[in-house]
Amino acid sequence: MEKSQSIRIRLQKVSGAIQKNKYMSSISNGLAATMPALIGGAIFSLIDTINISAYQNFLEATGLKSLTGIPALVTTNIISLYVVFGIAYILAKQFKKDGFPAGIIALMSFLMVTPMGVMEDQSTGIGITWLGAQGLFVAMMIGLIVGRVFVLIIDKDIYIKLPKGVPPTIEKSFAAIIPALIIITIMLTIRGIFSATSYETIHNFIFTLVQTPLTGLGGSWLAFLICVVAISLFFFLGVHGPLVVYSVMAAIWTPLQLENLAAFQSGAELPNLIVPSASLMIYAAIGGSGATIGLAVAMLYAKSKRYKTLGKLTFIPSLFGINEPLIFGMPIVLNTRLLIPFIAAPLVASILSIILTFIGILPPLRGIAPMGTPLIISGFIEGGWSVAVFQVILSVISFIIYYPFFKGVDKIAYSEEIVNENKIT
Repeated sequence: MEKSQSIRIRLQKVSGAIQKNKYMSSISNGLAATMPALIGGAIFSLIDTINISAYQNFLEATGLKSLTGIPALVTTNIISLYVVFGIAYILAKQFKKDGFPAGIIALMSFLMVTPMGVMEDQSTGIGITWLGAQGLFVAMMIGLIVGRVFVLIIDKDIYIKLPKGVPPTIEKSFAAIIPALIIITIMLTIRGIFSATSYETIHNFIFTLVQTPLTGLGGSWLAFLICVVAISLFFFLGVHGPLVVYSVMAAIWTPLQLENLAAFQSGAELPNLIVPSASLMIYAAIGGSGATIGLAVAMLYAKSKRYKTLGKLTFIPSLFGINEPLIFGMPIVLNTRLLIPFIAAPLVASILSIILTFIGILPPLRGIAPMGTPLIISGFIEGGWSVAVFQVILSVISFIIYYPFFKGVDKIAYSEEIVNENKIT
């Protein structure tokens, strides 16, 4: 017991260090801040691409087709613009500085290192190639660099100071001028250096040498399965597993999701068979971390009043993937009797989903459904009826895995209740 407590304390320290790290949290929170835009674009993508002839003819006839595709163009297709602003803004705020000018300068910096071209009408323009998922790693880097340099310059008092009485808005604007000039110089230098190489731009360099290998490694089925097991182990030891894992993997998983979403929006074939962030929600975490939907159902048929009541309280939230009340109310934390199914259920769900996707029975996930979308509906949105039906099958499998273990736990609780009732009488 002392050894497990020691491991738990150490993991909590590691978890705390990851979540408190200003740079890691700026990336994860910056990505999370784009969710309203992504969800809005994804919902309209679904509206735009419903594959029903009569519906599509209606959109074309009414002229709505020219409107329903616009949200995707200004959300998913240029997501890097939102990310670079969000990361720089949040990082500056982490250091107690004004985040807005940092975000604006970061957005400007990202556009400065992004290749421009001459359009047919001889005007200068920026293509969207590097503004979407392909430019995401550069956006994250620029956001961190600009945010940190901005803070450093302000901390060194290298900014224009105005006399007292000047409105705060004007004061902040002038304070950002020198940091902007310094950062512009840095970005021009970066652009100049890469233009002299065979890569031509920092985007080509990062995408070729960093983003593609990292997403290939982090988006592999083996890495996904390791993360699934890690989430269960972290939760068992009292640490919020998804927060820890996503803080580390978000930068790798998000581009994969965005690539599939962009392909779906354009009607192209989805490029990634495995999209870990979507697979985690749709398959591995069905009912919540640990794929506990089966346990929530089993508790509805418990003999003990304690677990029957808990089952009634946790079943509905479990349908939406919210199972913290179950994990901490059961509890599953440090409960060795439920450790095996808590690891096995999500692992079996993940392995089955990977196999069925690779052999073509299940389609690749689109990366559309927002977190909290209820069971079956989330599956239908992500991959159609086949995924929705498979979620039902996984729910049955989860029940089969959990039930023998829960039956033993319930028997003990029921016996304790009988003993306590006899003492009272």
